[in-house]
Amino acid sequence: MVILVSCEVFTNGIEWLGLRLGLAETATGSVLAAVGTAMPETIVPLIAIFLGGGAQGAEVGVGAILGAPFMLGTLAMFIGGLAVLYGFRKGHRKEHLVLRRDHAERDMKQFMLMYSLALVAALLGIQNYFNPGYANYAIAVVLLGAYVFYLHRTLRDEKSEKNNTCDPLYLCRLFGGDAGKGRLGFVMIVLQVLGALLGIIIGARLFVTEVETVSTAVGIPPMILALLIVPIATELPEKFNSVMWYLRSKDTLGFGNITGAMVFQSSIPVSIGLLFTPWVIQPITIASMLIALASSAWMFYAIRRKGGISFRVMLASGSLYLLFIVLLIIVGPGASA
Repeated sequence: MVILVSCEVFTNGIEWLGLRLGLAETATGSVLAAVGTAMPETIVPLIAIFLGGGAQGAEVGVGAILGAPFMLGTLAMFIGGLAVLYGFRKGHRKEHLVLRRDHAERDMKQFMLMYSLALVAALLGIQNYFNPGYANYAIAVVLLGAYVFYLHRTLRDEKSEKNNTCDPLYLCRLFGGDAGKGRLGFVMIVLQVLGALLGIIIGARLFVTEVETVSTAVGIPPMILALLIVPIATELPEKFNSVMWYLRSKDTLGFGNITGAMVFQSSIPVSIGLLFTPWVIQPITIASMLIALASSAWMFYAIRRKGGISFRVMLASGSLYLLFIVLLIIVGPGASA
């Protein structure tokens, strides 16, 4: 409940923030919303790597880093597809996402390129012919530079909406004032966004704590928890924010929130992992990377060749998550990072 309420407040505030900064919906969704809601799952690997217990902390950190884009590219798309299907069945929206094709393609291409480099680094780590350390450093620098370039291109977009289509800011409803005017209105927007983001982080943490308690009580192996349940909990902000936007037919914001987070997660956290850990990836985790890339390629193909993304495409992409579960059962959690 804490996460749901915080996400509702966050989406309202972030729309106003993008409007006041003169950003297009593409930039608001792919940068502001994506990076903001990506904080919970970004903080987890940082704590694990820098404050964890040596090699074990590094393994947990790498697993968290790679789990984020995997969940976003599969399960988040599936949940988004369910939201679009529900809205379509209720007659509230179209069955296809209404997107700016060039920006949607750009996000998907950027992610596939950057995550492919992370995969190359993972494959280099399982060979014994040479030390891949310098190659990892070089890939990290390329990823950081690529994200800077991505930010430049995204923020360069011109504002596409000339009129205020945002619902009234919640703080303004409570205390009065106009979010669209003056310094006070801007301060109220920032306070609402920061407060909601804090609520998202606290809610995600509480959720993870409860899941850990339940898993201990019923005897679920901790590795299964780390691979599946905890990443789902830390990805909840992106899922719920996008669901709300999909239900309101604000598809550019909803889809950009997911794809922008995928681009962010495949660059900044991966670069940290490459720079500060041995980046030794086990086969089952490499399989999750391949599945995430396959899901993204399918979405990109749908945008480029099939005229757009429907709820059917989103559900099909998300179903690849089940493939990973099958692989996990066959191979076993002991083969994962």
